[in-house]
Formats: sequence, structure tokens, C-alpha cells
Amino acid sequence: MSLWLSAPLFALLALSLGISLLNALTLVVVRRSHSAPIERSVAVLIPMRNEELHVERVINSVLASVNLANFSLTVLNDGSTDRTAEILDSLHDPRLHVMHGRELPDGWLGKPHACHQLSQSNSATSAEYLVFLDADLTLAPEAISASIATLERRGWDFISPHPRELASSPLARLIQPLMQWSWISSVPVRLGISLKVPSMAIANGQFVIVKRSAYEAIGGHATIRSEVIEDLELARTLVSGKFKGGVAIASDVAECLMYANDREMRAGYRKSLWRAFGSPFGTFMAIALLAITQIAPLIIALAGSRIGWTLFALAAFTHALSAIRTRSNPLNTWAHPVAIALFIVMAIDSLAAKRNGKLIWKDRALL
Repeated sequence: MSLWLSAPLFALLALSLGISLLNALTLVVVRRSHSAPIERSVAVLIPMRNEELHVERVINSVLASVNLANFSLTVLNDGSTDRTAEILDSLHDPRLHVMHGRELPDGWLGKPHACHQLSQSNSATSAEYLVFLDADLTLAPEAISASIATLERRGWDFISPHPRELASSPLARLIQPLMQWSWISSVPVRLGISLKVPSMAIANGQFVIVKRSAYEAIGGHATIRSEVIEDLELARTLVSGKFKGGVAIASDVAECLMYANDREMRAGYRKSLWRAFGSPFGTFMAIALLAITQIAPLIIALAGSRIGWTLFALAAFTHALSAIRTRSNPLNTWAHPVAIALFIVMAIDSLAAKRNGKLIWKDRALL
């Protein structure tokens, strides 16, 4: 491989490795040992649609929370067609409040609308902190108090504690670690938080804590009512509103089994990947960059180039750092070209589904 071809690729991968190292050293981490008594009122809010497999686990983990002097738990059954409503009705705890979602209005997507309704509940409108959780999350007893203590210690207005992502199949073990790797290897997170740069804001909607005053100041989920990737848009809107906060590593206090099988995972990525890079053009540019930096080095190496193996090693180290920092599957350290190739196929599938009007999530057609 000629020097004039390898030099730009080496520079790109070295930059990615540098960002990964910076994040590995500077990312905020939420640990159980950070838990401290929280006197401020806390409203835990969980939207649920067809979550019969997760209902009791997530609710029990929240009710086991410690160091929260004044907290409530409100769950919204968002038109479930499985046993979610039945299971919710069978649970009896004075701290648990169950809402039944209204019909989805025009112009809204399901999750933003569910979160908006939860934010209007009696417990939420009187709370100082709003904690939005996905139903497939399981928390350690210290998770919420430790996260709020971390937020307060750093003077933030919101925090998104990123849980440990679990995988239930070989395909998921390849794909799911890319969720964290994608931003750990490309965005200097702490710099973005310090400078309050909206485009550098990172969040994971599985677990988001926000001061109610900040949430209301930006208009809440009504501002992002039609956004498929509502977590990133919420974070960017908060940062645009001059509020401070961002993602934190929370593998010690939370874990999430996002998809039960490969079919669910493919459907989940299909509904959102078309929007992940801003536009179809952005998606094609991202695909090209991923192919050049993550797949091409292995092809070059297998063709007998020593430079190719060096480039492959640089890319592999970014995946290794991400796996170590987030306690995720280390398989991608060496199998990342395969993972990226599969991811590219899923991104193209998502674009095609969007273009053909075939985006569906949990029995709902997306806009």
C-alpha cells in the first residue's frame, strides 16, 4: 500500500484512537460507592408498551432504591396489546402509580408522547428531578441516588447514565457494543460538556435524569415530539438552552437487555438508523467512513501489507478501549470488521425502509 494512500487513513485512525484514550481517561463514571442521601424530590417515570417480559423486574429494581428520601414511581401503559396492563394491575405498592396512555396525536411518535404524559403526572409536576427509564433496564439499589449525587457534585442540569448493554444472541454480541464505541471513538465527551456544544451532546434514553426546571424551560418532550432518536435530541435541546450535562458510564449500577432476540434487534435498528447520522447523505458518508476505517485495513492486511496490519491494530484498540470502559463484550476488538459490515447492511436496510414507508416499531407505523 502506497504512503500517500495510507497516511490519511493512519491519521484518521490515530485521531480516533486519541479520542478513545481521552474518553477512557476522562469520562464521568457513576459507581455504587457514589450513592449519597438525596433529599430533593424525585419522580421516576417509565413508559411501557408491550413490555410484559420486563415489567416486574424494572419496577422491583426501582422500588429497591436506596438513599432517596422522597421518590415516586409512575408507569405509563402506552396501549400495550400483551399482558403489560394485566401485570401492572396486579402490583400493589403505595409508591407505584399506573397511568394509561392517551391515543397518539398526529405529529407525535410513541415514546416522546409517553414521556410527555408522564412529565404531566402529579408526581412529576411536583418533583425536582425527573428520572426517565426504559422498561428493559435493571437498576442496582444505588443507581438513582448515585447518579443524582454525581450530577449535583459536577453542577450539571442533566445526566444520562449509560448502562451496561447485555446481548442475548451472537448477532447482538457483535452489534450492541457499537452503540458505545460509536461515540467513545469519535466525540471528546468531556470537552463537549465543558464547552456546551449541542452537536457533541451524547445521551442514552434508557436512563436520563434531568432537573424539572431545565426540562420545562426547553418545553420538555413536546419540543422533540417527532424525533426517532429522542434521547440525543433531548440532550442537544438542553445544551442549546445553555444547560449543562451529558453521558456518564454507569455499568456498575445499571444494565439493559435491549432486545430479546435478533428479530427485535433488527427491527430496533431499522426504525432509527436512517436518522442516526442526520440525513440520508450523512448516513452514506458515515457508511463510507466506516468502510474505509474499519473494513479496508483488514482487506489490505490480508493482501499482504504490513501497513494494513498496523491500521487494523489501531482500529482494534479503539474497540478494546470501549469494551474495557463500558464492560461490554470484547469480541469486537478483533471481529470489528464483521460487526461494521453487518451494521452497514442494517443502515442501508433502515434507509430503504424509510424511503418505502415501512418503518414500524411495536406495532406502530413511524412518521
